[in-house]
Amino acid sequence: MTDVHSTETRSYNMSRIKGKNTKPEIMVRKFLFAKGFRYRLNDEKLPGKPDIVLSKYKTVIFVNGCFWHGHEGCKYFVIPKTRTNWWLKKISGNKENDNKNRALLQTTGWQVISIYECQLKKEEINNTFQNLLSILSIK
Repeated sequence: MTDVHSTETRSYNMSRIKGKNTKPEIMVRKFLFAKGFRYRLNDEKLPGKPDIVLSKYKTVIFVNGCFWHGHEGCKYFVIPKTRTNWWLKKISGNKENDNKNRALLQTTGWQVISIYECQLKKEEINNTFQNLLSILSIK
């Protein structure tokens, strides 16, 4: 199967995908700020440069895209029909890095929370935020 876009168009489209300050990240940040939580962003001193660092709670939050992080069982994680092997290797590498960074953070005493973009959709967002609050209030 061939791509519906030219190589140049596909390359341009992929280059426009952001790694920081994504809409899902901003949603989580605004929620936390409104609830009185203060945090740092993308701390380079920590493994994986977590999206949100709540030092007071020794907690980090990764806000992951379902596609890029291979969110199993999610309708937003669809394996591309072109360059399938390349994509499987790429996504598998992302998942390995996620697991390695999670383990490193946990061994140094950090609580790690992962939120996937599908958990911030209309039908899930209230549950996601309530779960987040309950996890943080336990700390």
